[in-house]
Amino acid sequence: MNIEPKLQAIEQEYIETGEKLSDPSIASNPKELQTLGKKRAQLEPVVIKYQEYKNALKSIAEAKELIKSGDPELESLAREELSELEPQIENFTHDLTILLLPQDPNDEKSVVVEIRAGTGGDEATLFAADLFRMYTRFCERQRWKIEIIDSSTNTAGIGGYKEIVFRIDSKGAYSKMKYESGVHRVQRVPITEAGGRIHTSAATVAVLPEADDVEVEIKQEDLKIDTYRSSGAGGQHVNMTDSAVRITHLPTGIVVTCQDERSQIKNKARAMSYLKTKLFDLEQQKQNSEQASERRGMIGSGDRSERVRTYNFPQNRITDHRINFTSYKLDAYLDGDLYEMIDAMILAEQTQKLQDLEG
Repeated sequence: MNIEPKLQAIEQEYIETGEKLSDPSIASNPKELQTLGKKRAQLEPVVIKYQEYKNALKSIAEAKELIKSGDPELESLAREELSELEPQIENFTHDLTILLLPQDPNDEKSVVVEIRAGTGGDEATLFAADLFRMYTRFCERQRWKIEIIDSSTNTAGIGGYKEIVFRIDSKGAYSKMKYESGVHRVQRVPITEAGGRIHTSAATVAVLPEADDVEVEIKQEDLKIDTYRSSGAGGQHVNMTDSAVRITHLPTGIVVTCQDERSQIKNKARAMSYLKTKLFDLEQQKQNSEQASERRGMIGSGDRSERVRTYNFPQNRITDHRINFTSYKLDAYLDGDLYEMIDAMILAEQTQKLQDLEG
């Protein structure tokens, strides 16, 4: 597979994008400026690696010329340099091929994560809380900021969430979190089980790439905004004032709520951001459905009805069913050490894309 023409085209596009960014007329157009800035940032890793590759090729050519010089000392040095440089070419070619694979345009975005208890009653709500803690611990390891948007707790007094929605504010969060979308199943003895029998429960995770303002336009007349008293955490002040906000998008029927902040203004701002993300996700899901034949079997397709993982507590085992990956480090995984799984998912997706490219 000859990747040289594509690399040359990307390098030229990178140069042209840089020239446009320095054009004074672009500076007065924030939308165009943002689009070009993103484009250049996406091209830059390929261009940098391609320049390193070309420099290595140039050094190899120079070393080969020195070998022909007839000077034994220079020839010895040139052969030594060749022995170091030539193996690098294969690595450069592999890295550049990976960089040329189709990229998810949402990879660099922050995300909104929705966790909902599924089958299993109280045990499912406890599992939803375990998943939230797991993602919280992972975000701590990544130094990512988490903001809770909305939550509904189990009223039985045993803890757990019927639903929790939170935002992860970090560039690139989607590239790592997108593999979490789907049905997560747990097998363990519930704390409410007196007989020691293993039960199976489930929770659904949805990871939504956060929408930019330029990607979603919302008309004010399409909104119904209600305020009410929060039932969530936050103390008496939250519960005694109409600080919670519910926004209904009339054309789609999508309803979002935010009650985590004491300020009604802050809750409204978060709810609006969440609504934009939901509308953006709705459009993405439509596109995915239209391209279903192309996306079938893709690791990061985000099919939320698909059973993606099983968490088996008695065996300390976690299994991802999409790539047949199993680890017996469930305790570490639940403490936020998701790296081995994420790396396996990325590798599987890259391998699949390479096969599609070569096929």
